[in-house]
Amino acid sequence: MSAADIAMSVHHAEVLDAVDLTDGMRRVVLGGEGLAGYRSTGVGDEYIRLLFPADPDQRPELPDVVDGNLDYGSIDLDRLRTYTVRDWDAQARRLTVDFVVHEGGVAATWARQATPGQVIGLNTPTALYAPPAGLEWQVLIADYAGLPAAVRLAETTPGVPTRLVLEVPGPSYQVEIAVRPDLEVVWVHGGNGHAPSRLEEIVRSLPRPEGLGYVWVAGESKVLRGVRKHLRHELRLPATAYKTVGYWIEDAEKWRERYDNLDEETRAALDAIWEKGGDEDDLEDEYDARLTELGL
Repeated sequence: MSAADIAMSVHHAEVLDAVDLTDGMRRVVLGGEGLAGYRSTGVGDEYIRLLFPADPDQRPELPDVVDGNLDYGSIDLDRLRTYTVRDWDAQARRLTVDFVVHEGGVAATWARQATPGQVIGLNTPTALYAPPAGLEWQVLIADYAGLPAAVRLAETTPGVPTRLVLEVPGPSYQVEIAVRPDLEVVWVHGGNGHAPSRLEEIVRSLPRPEGLGYVWVAGESKVLRGVRKHLRHELRLPATAYKTVGYWIEDAEKWRERYDNLDEETRAALDAIWEKGGDEDDLEDEYDARLTELGL
């Protein structure tokens, strides 16, 4: 089932369990009657928007669905964050989300204190992973924020020879991954705001097997500009052969402050890039180039 096949819906979800997985990751399992009717795309990197209440012990107001789209109305968008689904058990109606926890941040603050019985809001998931038919191999590369999606993608594509490369701050941040003959797991220590990311270096150094392949990379948005440039412009891969997904921005508050301080004409010009239509990859090239020029 593709994301396009699922009608948009919104749900309240109750915390059933919360446990620390590593030094920097906390798993929250959600369930309850509010998830009746929730449907998964079945794709490993599907993402949802989580709506956190200002008071953890209160139920957040859900947005309306108007003509198939979310209408947030007066809802505080600062309480909204995007996360990938780590697991969905339809029979038990249990939705698992792994949170990278750190000081500050709406989601991390909520996840650190998450307690059974608390309620958050969420919407229908959307998937990004879209390999070509007849896939013969894949490489999945992610930093810590993208780790839950990358691991789930590996789990949900048995039979596809897979190299899974994960950049985490250190050994204590590694998670257990079930082994199988067609899965190679490589751990790289560094990046993630603790040191310069090596994701671009990793992508550039990858051997490319024969046959039809797919490269999926998730990490810090500015780092992925170099990754995408290499895959799209230097290797000249078709859009069907790769996907890069920016999961976070380093020093996001400073980035947002600088963006908000742009003059109105410049911000309007950035928005206009997406509004003019055309090839989405070309538009992304133009947008990334303009952000780089602006030092963003």
